[in-house]
Amino acid sequence: MVPLWMYLVVAAGLFSIGLFGVLARRNAIAILMSIELMLNAVNINLVAFWRYKTPVDLSGQAFAAFVFVVAAAEAAVGLALIISIYRRRQSVIAEDVNMLKW
Repeated sequence: MVPLWMYLVVAAGLFSIGLFGVLARRNAIAILMSIELMLNAVNINLVAFWRYKTPVDLSGQAFAAFVFVVAAAEAAVGLALIISIYRRRQSVIAEDVNMLKW
């Protein structure tokens, strides 16, 4: 059986890669993909703690399914916004988006 700390190390590495991607990337699509990596790291933690703490209860799996739903909604709304911005500005660089400024 794989110990809990190994799952946590993998999840921490995945979250760190996602955080670096959010902070270092200029492309809005790459930023969304990095956010998805961070949400997957959260799912790994939820399922790992569920498996090692209360495997008879289904709360960990329910929370993981909820995170999947939130991630899918975030991806759909984020991509819709990026497509709309690209059609208007011809760029997906996050720093070039200043639509709310006067």
